[in-house]
Parts: sequence; C-alpha cells; structure tokens
Amino acid sequence: MSFENYGFKTTKDLETKATESHYAVGAFNFNNLEQIKAIMKAASEMSSPVILAASHGATNYAGTPFIVHMAAAAKQSFPIVELALHLDHGLDFEKCKECIDLGFSSVMIDASKNPLEENIKQCKEVVDYAHKFGVSVEGELGRLYGVEDEINVSEAEAAMTDPEDASYFVKQSGIDSLAVSIGNSHGLYKTDNPFIDLDRLNKIKDKVSVPLVLHGASGIPEDSVRNACKIGIAKVNIDTECRLAFRREIDKFVAANPFDDHKTNTYDPRKVVGPTINAMAKVIKMKIEWFGSQNKL
Repeated sequence: MSFENYGFKTTKDLETKATESHYAVGAFNFNNLEQIKAIMKAASEMSSPVILAASHGATNYAGTPFIVHMAAAAKQSFPIVELALHLDHGLDFEKCKECIDLGFSSVMIDASKNPLEENIKQCKEVVDYAHKFGVSVEGELGRLYGVEDEINVSEAEAAMTDPEDASYFVKQSGIDSLAVSIGNSHGLYKTDNPFIDLDRLNKIKDKVSVPLVLHGASGIPEDSVRNACKIGIAKVNIDTECRLAFRREIDKFVAANPFDDHKTNTYDPRKVVGPTINAMAKVIKMKIEWFGSQNKL
C-alpha cells in the first residue's frame, strides 16, 4: 500500500521545511508499542513533526507489517502530527524494497562501508525503485564508528565525510538526503566532550543541495546539536538515550516490586513496561527542543 494512504509524509518533505527554517526533525527509533507511544506523546505535546525510524533489525524483530501498522495507528491517533515512517540503516536492496512495498515513506540504504563507487551503485539502485513511488532515499558517506570501536585520531579523521566526495556522491546517486560523518558515533560516547566538526559540516553544506542528516546523536552535547541544526542538519537520529530511559525505568520497577506470583502487579506486562512511556517521552521532548522543531505544526 502507498504511504500516502496512511497519511505519512516523506522525510524529504519534512527535511526540506526544516532546512529552510534552520531546525531539524527528530528521527526516533522504535521496536515496540511503548516506544512509538512515547514518540507520539512527545511530538503531540511539543507540536512537532517527527520521523518514526525502524532499523533493519527492528523490522526483522517486530515484522515489517507490524511496524507499518503501528505507525499507521500512531498517525490515526495523533492526526495533527506530521510524521514519516523511515527505514533506518537498511542493509540491502531487498529490505528497502520490502519496506517501500508495505508503506514506508522513506528508506535509508547504508552502503557506507563500501568504496565510493559501490556505495553510489547500491544507493542508485534503491533510488531508481523508490522514486517510482515517491519514496525518499537517504544515503550515507563516511563511516560512523560505534562505542565498541577503538580508533585513533587519524583513523577518525579518515572516516569523516569529505566535502568534495559528498558533492559527487549526491549527484551520482540521486539520493534525497545525506547522512554525514563529522565526528559522531553510534551509541553513547566514551568522552565527556565528543568532538563534532562543525567546520566540516559547513563545507559539506556548501557543496551539496540535499538535506543533511546526523546519526549517532545520543550523547552529543546540547550546544553542538543546536549549532549543527542551525548550520544545516535537517534530521537527527536518536535511539540509545531512549533505550537507556526504557531500561532504567524497568530496573526501577523491578527493584520496587519484587516478583510474587500471587500478586499480578509484579508480573503484569502493562505494569512493568507502562512507566517507560513517560520516561522515554521526557527524553524525546528534550531533544525536540534542542532541534528547534517544537511548534512547527
């Protein structure tokens, strides 16, 4: 079914508006009901557009049809909120095609581990298919390390997005948005002051005409995030900090409610995971304020 039947926007639509007004739209990952309810609660209360992001792994875990119908229910329940349904870090054409066919309004094909020309080739294959249905495509240039990676300064520099390559990559692939590597990493950072290369971001912004995306934004200081959004980041991905809020709330409940098989409130899933909604929504509302997307509906 077409994404338009569900009332979804494309990320291109949301990101273009954000770029023009110098704010960013948050892309928040979800795998289950509690996560998507937290995202929509926060977006509604902040009057903010939002991107519901489901990773390649999330679609395998929950099932792509379940992901689509949860997003459709979210739109139906919060009709005023403009939202896109986005495949985050799709690893191959087949997964991107599956999501497009089932109603996603945006997909990311992550071929960034490959040499430039192979990255372009894989992105273009997805673009050629997605654009037949009006679906937006995000690509990535440069490598984002994870918290488990041990790298030195020169390795980190070499992994960052080159502005000249970015211009070539966008033109040759036809992607609608570009995820950049400017010092950001997946997961939480090991240092209290992660370095975000805003000068490099400025140079990339001058070279490309499509909206720019910041992955690995969990743990980046507020001032760096705000400055990046003002420079030209139009979409910011958040996952880890919401997961941590989820886990902390679960731990809090378990500590306060020792298991007793004679007391249903110690094992009722609604009691156990319900409190996580407000905890995650609190994080999401804070991020929306950082991104400047509040009161944009």
